[in-house]
Amino acid sequence: ADLSVEECCDKGVEWANKNRICASLPLISESRECSMTQVQCCRSQLEKQSCSDGVDFANVREECDSHIAKNSTCEAEYFKTCCYCCLLGKAAQVQGQSCEPNLKIGYQCGIVFRTCCGKGQEGIDLSISDYAPKKETVEISKEELDQEDPYLHDGCRGGGPCSQQCRDTGSSYVCSCFVGYQLQPDGITCEDINECITGTHNCGIGQTCVNTLGSFRCQRDTSCGTGYELTDDSRCKDIDECETGTHNCPPDFICQNTPGSFRCRPKLQCMSGFIQDALGNCIDINECLSTNMPCPAGQICINTDGSFTCQRISPSCGRGYHLNEDGTRCVDVDECSSPNQPCGEGHVCINAPGNYRCECKAGYTFDVISRTCIDINECRRYPGRLCAHKCENTPGSYYCTCTMGFKLSADGRSCEDLNECESNPCSQECANVYGSYQCYCRRGFQLSDVDGISCEGELCRHICSFRCINIPGSFQCTCPSTGYRLAPNARNCQDIDECVAESHNCSFNETCFNIQGGFRCLSLECPENYRKSGDTVRLEKTDTIRCIKSCRPNDVSCLLDPVHTISHTVISLPTFREFTRPEEIIFLRAFTPTYPANQADIIFDITEGNLRDSFDIIKRYMDGMTVG
Repeated sequence: ADLSVEECCDKGVEWANKNRICASLPLISESRECSMTQVQCCRSQLEKQSCSDGVDFANVREECDSHIAKNSTCEAEYFKTCCYCCLLGKAAQVQGQSCEPNLKIGYQCGIVFRTCCGKGQEGIDLSISDYAPKKETVEISKEELDQEDPYLHDGCRGGGPCSQQCRDTGSSYVCSCFVGYQLQPDGITCEDINECITGTHNCGIGQTCVNTLGSFRCQRDTSCGTGYELTDDSRCKDIDECETGTHNCPPDFICQNTPGSFRCRPKLQCMSGFIQDALGNCIDINECLSTNMPCPAGQICINTDGSFTCQRISPSCGRGYHLNEDGTRCVDVDECSSPNQPCGEGHVCINAPGNYRCECKAGYTFDVISRTCIDINECRRYPGRLCAHKCENTPGSYYCTCTMGFKLSADGRSCEDLNECESNPCSQECANVYGSYQCYCRRGFQLSDVDGISCEGELCRHICSFRCINIPGSFQCTCPSTGYRLAPNARNCQDIDECVAESHNCSFNETCFNIQGGFRCLSLECPENYRKSGDTVRLEKTDTIRCIKSCRPNDVSCLLDPVHTISHTVISLPTFREFTRPEEIIFLRAFTPTYPANQADIIFDITEGNLRDSFDIIKRYMDGMTVG
């Protein structure tokens, strides 16, 4: 049958009075409420006993420090607190102070303070009551009573309505619970927290959480196994079989404990180079089978009784190999490093492990008939694709040359115009043209019809090329105000290249093109379905803009258009002499297949500048190129 709360509490008080400890309190009922009541009443009784012992100790000893507690339990703390508070009350009584303590010392301490202080006053009153007249009874008002006992209206007085802890707030009270309990929705009662369910325990792997009132404990799931024993705190401790005498080592062996077991070691020790087996016998160690290779390279290990010896190896090398400098191993012979050149001229020797092979050098091909490497004539195999002008074959290679009036570029393939005027071929003035040069004379002279270089017939020694200004004793030559500057000889006028000097006013999308005495801003746009190429070339006296076909998706007519590239080239042609017959003055070369039968073709056309039809176009094939 369920026990009442009073019965459960009585059992707890009875256990506290008898044993003065609540740690091993036997629970008399499986009911949670009965167990909580039994534990709480036991603890409360212990607190009262400890506090009463502290008061008695203070009344007898008049001090508290000589009391030695067995441990730092809550009961010892209650003993010390009540002892100190009683001494404070007794001191207040002796000093004639009020027995009402400061509220900050706490509720429980205040009760003990007033008790010890009041007992002293009662003793004084009793000692003089026989000689003093009796006082009349005086009624005390409620306000005076409140001043006399400030704890009269404390909501937590006597423990209050809370089941565990109570704190007075003035107008009300607040209940709280001990560690391991949680406050119920009624705000008064406390219920144990099951740490095993909430997962707030710290039990490790292989342990089971067991809930207790206000706490929990960890219980081991399985046994510790052979060689271990379970301790009181659920831990596995190794059993020292050698100390307990539970081993089975023979008399000639020594027992050595190991975790969970033991080992029997023979008393007889083997010499170096031997190892003992389980029966104590000494067995030779084969050092030659160890992984640290006891012998150096080039020597073989031979095991002996208790040791080993190293014997030198003399290997026999096969064809294509020879011994290294140490004589320990065979290394490859590099036949290709021999000065005899085993492959012969036109070949390259490639060494391989134990042998070698011969291959033809670059620029040579293997002839299956003569079984030798013969030269490749690159100029004949790739006509018009290697050099801009002329191609000359050499053994294993080729080189490019240019026609008269041109020089080879840095790439070794292209040809660029040669400025013959730098070598001063003319007697007076020289004008460089593409692929040639032209001599002309100053004013008052005329070019010789014999050599076309010298100037004849001096008309005036001091004539300027543009305008002469006479000054006393001399003269001064001038040039037009724009587009020219006076040459270093102080007579001729030189054209100012506004494009190089960046003194032009062409926009970002326009190209500056220099002309005699000025410049032009060219804006060459590509036709529809064409876009400008990024490799626009700036040459001397020429500007070239290359347009590449760029069709829109699914534009069939654009895709079928045979024209793939359009190049616009602007050329400046300064005139220095009269032409009596047609002359070829400009050469435009294109690097494309040279055979007219091929589908790829070059079309030349003059788009601007030919206002008087003074220029015409001739297209021919020469030196493997299409020339206009």
